[in-house]
Parts: sequence; structure tokens; C-alpha cells
Amino acid sequence: MMTPLQFEQLYDSEWSELEVLLGQVSSRTLVRTITPEPVSGARVALLYRRTCEHLALARARAYPAYLVDRLERLTAGAHQLIYQRREAGGAKLRRLIATEFPEAVRHHASYVAVAAAVFLLPTIVVALVVYWRPELILAVVNAETAASFEDMYSPGVESIGRTRTASTDWTMFGYYIRNNIGVAFQCFAGGLFTGLGTLFFLAYNGIFSGALAGYLAQRGLAPTFFSFVATHSAFELTAIVLAGAAGLRIGHSLLAPGRMTRKDALVQACEETATLLYGITAMLVVAAAVEAFWSSASWIPPMVKYAVAATCWTATILYFTRQGRRAD
Repeated sequence: MMTPLQFEQLYDSEWSELEVLLGQVSSRTLVRTITPEPVSGARVALLYRRTCEHLALARARAYPAYLVDRLERLTAGAHQLIYQRREAGGAKLRRLIATEFPEAVRHHASYVAVAAAVFLLPTIVVALVVYWRPELILAVVNAETAASFEDMYSPGVESIGRTRTASTDWTMFGYYIRNNIGVAFQCFAGGLFTGLGTLFFLAYNGIFSGALAGYLAQRGLAPTFFSFVATHSAFELTAIVLAGAAGLRIGHSLLAPGRMTRKDALVQACEETATLLYGITAMLVVAAAVEAFWSSASWIPPMVKYAVAATCWTATILYFTRQGRRAD
């Protein structure tokens, strides 16, 4: 049986040709004048079939991961080109929601796990520490901000969580969208600093969230605060963790590009995480709407909010673990 190196040297010319042809098609989609000569569909189909055979051999012989990844990427790109169907906007959106987004999350499960740990561990630890030593809240925010949090989550407020500068729930809706997307963008874009920025922003937001929860619980405001955050956190916190996972994928591509150049590895990582970003943005908009119009409503009994929150968390977990499995 030939070695992986011999296998790669034998068929590399065919794979490179297929990469060039796929690149030409992609370029013509973006700039139609860049490649005036038409791409041979028959040649693409032939190379696609050959590469599928090579992929099956590479898997059966347990060849190195970089080799299998390259062949999987090539066959996926060629399959999409050959069998693509012109879909209306609604059909594309349904496919994104029904299969592509949850599939992308499962594909990046290792990054999701790391991002969740970096966010949740500081949240839990700091919450416990600040609960027992409430004066430590001043290490995270100043005294005026801490006092404003008490006002925002007081049981007697008309609208829970509303800042002093906001007069309506619609104002808070816009504020939440801006704030949520800003946090998610930091977690994602931090990946450009080899992932260190992502780790920092995940940990920082975890520390802030934990300090706030521990302080308000110690001040006797736990029922108001936790009934407020319970529902929309299913979408908001999940989206922030997923943004961190996407950032870690970007950072990993720069730290360990494998046999690719760092530029090519970064481009590939951005393509892989694009679906995540679409889904994350939608989740943050939903979270902002729930936070502004449901979570803030002081007239809704806490037990009702907890029941709805349990439904949302269950649906979110099932969506990412089960939805689109047939497509997998």
C-alpha cells in the first residue's frame, strides 16, 4: 500500500486542477469579467468523481487529517457546483435555519465546548465570590453603576432592566441589539489576534455577568434578576458562546494553518464560520426582542417566565443537537 506522501504526489495535479476550476467559477460569480473562458463542466464532473474515489481511499486507509480535509473540501465544493439548484430567498433561508446552522454548530463542537468553558467558568466562580464578598463588585464596576443595577432590578420598577436614559421598551430593544451584537463581534473578531482576543472577551463577559448575578443575589434581588434573564439568555448567551467558537476557529487557522498558507487557512476558516455568523445575528435579534418586551415585563409572574425559559432552553438545546441530523 502506498504511503500518504506517495498518494498525494500521485494525484496532486488532479486536485490542484479541480481547485483552480472551482476558483474560476467562484471568481466569475463575483466578477464576471475575470475569467472570460467558460469552465468545462465535463472536466469538473470527471475530476469530482475521481476525487470522491480518492477521498474514500484516504478515509479507508486512515491517511492524515490534513489530506482528508482537503479532499472533503474539494468534493463538497464540486458537489455544490454540479448539483446546485437556484433557490429563492425563502428557500435559502429555510435551508439555513433547518440544516446549515445547526450542522455548522455541531461541526465546530470542539470550539463551542472551549468557548462555553471560558465563558461559564468565570461566571460561576465570580458569582460565588461576589455573593460572599459583595464589596468585590467594585473591582468590576464603580459604586454608581452598582447602585444603578439595584434600581434596574428592584421589584417595584415599572419595567425591569430599563436604564435611566430609556423611556420605552422600543428604545431598550435598539439598545439591546447594539449591545448584544457588539459583544458578539468582539468575541468573533478577537480571533484575528490568534484567538487571544476571543478568550479575553469571553472571560471578561463571564466575569461581568457573574459579578452582577452574585451582587444582586446578595442584595436580595435574585427573584427579579433571574426571572428577567432566564428566557432571553437561552438565545443571547448561546449566541455569544457561538461567536466565541467562531473566533477560536479563526484563531486556530492562524496558529496552525497546516500545509496551507496562513492567508488561505484564514479564508477557509471565514468561509466555514459564515453560516455561524448568520445564525448568531438572528439569535441576537430574537434575544433583544424577548429581553425588551417579555423579560422586562414586571406584570408577568416569575413562575410563568421560568416556565417559558425552560421551554426556550430545551428548544435551543434540541435544535442544535438534533435538528438537521438527516442532513449530517
